[in-house]
Amino acid sequence: MKDKFFAYIQNLQDQICTGLETVDGTAKFREDLWKRPEGGGGRTRVIENGAVFEKGGVNISAVHGKLPEAMQKMFNVGEADFFACGLSLVLHPKNPMTPTVHANWRYFEMYDETGKVIEQWFGGGQDLTPYYLFEEDALHFHQTCKTACDKHNPEFYPKYKKQCDGYFWNAHRNEARGIGGLFFDYCKANETMSMEDWYNFVTEVGNSFLEAYVPIAERRKNLEYTTENRTWQEIRRGRYVEFNLVHDKGTLFGLKTNGRIESILMSLPPHVQWVYDHHAAAGSDEEKLIQVLENPVDWILAQ
Repeated sequence: MKDKFFAYIQNLQDQICTGLETVDGTAKFREDLWKRPEGGGGRTRVIENGAVFEKGGVNISAVHGKLPEAMQKMFNVGEADFFACGLSLVLHPKNPMTPTVHANWRYFEMYDETGKVIEQWFGGGQDLTPYYLFEEDALHFHQTCKTACDKHNPEFYPKYKKQCDGYFWNAHRNEARGIGGLFFDYCKANETMSMEDWYNFVTEVGNSFLEAYVPIAERRKNLEYTTENRTWQEIRRGRYVEFNLVHDKGTLFGLKTNGRIESILMSLPPHVQWVYDHHAAAGSDEEKLIQVLENPVDWILAQ
């Protein structure tokens, strides 16, 4: 399974990067290969200063070796060997009318002293963070997520949408990071789903990413915007940074386990503002976004 999924994310990285370069029309991804001293490595691809994407990354990694102490405590186990691989992406467009997007799909194995697999699971998801709310974009993103889920279990979309709303929540601000999507973790074999079934589900979601995001980017990338719109985008980007550095488990785990800093912090936008005690004007488009972030919407039922 680990070889199968790693081959899948290598191909998916190629497909996504090609699709995004087409959307941008100018910039190309820069590739950076790296090795982890403890075992494994990755292929980081970053796009910067494009016509559409101000900064973005589509990264894959496959790491293995002794389970770091931080993970031993997390899983409540002693010394063990592990393997983990995944694809993680974040895109920060230049135009404030075009949303930031994040996605991640990953696989994990843990072994006993004989090398036998004793734990294995999938995780991942995809979520959208707009700066200006276009309801047709929200509906398109969520409908694409639901369509992918429904092919495997009609209960998956409502379950993983709720988990996404709960996870990407800036508790110190009492608001969501964005308008959600899907979030799932510790997807293990059970009575109804084998690991092969989970592989098919996770890859279905991964394959849906370009369909979920590209039409939105194409619709919004050439819209006119003002300096005030850009300021609002940079203020909201600050909230994105806060979530990633304060709450995001992946970021915190990477920082605690000697992860590759450049790849971990790839998710941070290049231009951000923190304005003291900032509030959106009453009745403004900015306030409309905040209202949705404070009270997550069930987009599929809202149509």
